Amino acid sequence: MENIDIGKKIERYRTAKGYSSRELAKMAEITPSMLSQIERGLANPSIQTLKVLAKALDVPTFSLLLEETNTEELVVKSKNRKKMVVENLSYELLSPDFTGTLATAILTVPPNTSSSDKLLEHKGEEVAFILEGKIKVFLNEEEYILETGDSVKIPSHMKHKWENNFDENAVILFSVTPPAF
Repeated sequence: MENIDIGKKIERYRTAKGYSSRELAKMAEITPSMLSQIERGLANPSIQTLKVLAKALDVPTFSLLLEETNTEELVVKSKNRKKMVVENLSYELLSPDFTGTLATAILTVPPNTSSSDKLLEHKGEEVAFILEGKIKVFLNEEEYILETGDSVKIPSHMKHKWENNFDENAVILFSVTPPAF
């Protein structure tokens, strides 16, 4: 875990609000010297001081304690997608990874292929959107033909499978929460 630079966060919030150091110090009832030391990383504020600074800045206290997100790690260029092929089914992960509570992928199902021999279930809730082609989806005992532009929500633990009995690839965009493949 990286060190969290609380002082820099306070300074960013302060300048975004257009407050001078003196103004914020007065609002938070601390000395300008103390605020300066906090912003420069020379002093660690107490929880109480964090609370009053957060209140003066009109931000939640916890926002001062969160680690910074490296936004570069959130972007997935198409050429850098993680790809997996399992028994003719192709998966391309659109999410950077499987961390967090949501994963999104593209599933390509070639003609005369199914996702499994029998209906399967998993704990993740799923929403799927047909990008290209047609596909048959089995939801418990029911069957539905989905075409380009159609979508389906598959609740957690519902038995389901995909089956492509058509002449072209079916390309499906889907999201699962929590991630389960």
